[in-house]
Amino acid sequence: MATIFKLAKAVADNKEEDSAEKKSTKNKQRVLALSSRGINYRQRHLLNDLEALLPHFKKDSKLDTKFKLGVLNELAELNNCNNCVFFEVRKRQDLYMWTSKTPNGPSIKFHVQNIHTMDELKMTGNCLKGSRHILSFDKNFESEPHLILIKEVFTHIFGVPKGARRSKPFIDHVISFTIADNRIWFRNFQIVEKDPTDPNKKFNDKDVSLVEIGPRFVLNVIRIFEGSFCGATVYANPEFITPNQIRHSINIQKAARYNKRKMAQSKRQLKIANIDMSEDSANESNKED
Repeated sequence: MATIFKLAKAVADNKEEDSAEKKSTKNKQRVLALSSRGINYRQRHLLNDLEALLPHFKKDSKLDTKFKLGVLNELAELNNCNNCVFFEVRKRQDLYMWTSKTPNGPSIKFHVQNIHTMDELKMTGNCLKGSRHILSFDKNFESEPHLILIKEVFTHIFGVPKGARRSKPFIDHVISFTIADNRIWFRNFQIVEKDPTDPNKKFNDKDVSLVEIGPRFVLNVIRIFEGSFCGATVYANPEFITPNQIRHSINIQKAARYNKRKMAQSKRQLKIANIDMSEDSANESNKED
């Protein structure tokens, strides 16, 4: 009888331990955020805005190298982070954002366009620093496999886990990811209620509105890699055009306009010279007469 009682008690204790472990299980997501050398003021302010909005971000000093990106996995491990956001700057004007699940991947490379920081926009919206937010994804994220993967990675990186360091137990803003023109548009809105202190007020959707806070930027997917900052290419955007190619085409158009203007000037000078020669010949014939 005593043996049966001990076995039953052991089973009950194991169940209590399992339930306690399930209750204590937390979504531990920490993100290492850093940039490369050559970043300008607007790109640096964008990184500071993201750090202010996301309390589970951990900012590090600038990375010296642009070629050995595998070092970022070691930096993330040293900082006890399982995600990484890296701002890579080329030619001091082109910004590329890497988002990676360290150390095993996947990693995604974006081209960042149309950057507008919070100080630049000066929107009327505001939110508590360190507060949590709601992630809103466009329904188009469920249309293709690579967009489903991007949504999952963004959920881990931009979603503030409950009980994260420096986070407040409030939800007062919404981060929106919308797909338009084959690009991902990032927006941040404050949740505004008309009279949240009235206890007798019944909930109504019309009493809640959204006011934009900032920042704003647009992400253009370039490639998705199997590993973290390395590995085989899982997806490549066939419609992506590099900024160098765009600048090259603009310079060709400017050169064509310049050549056209110069040809018009040379034709005009030749025409004027022919007119002068005809006038001189006419004057000489009049003198002979």
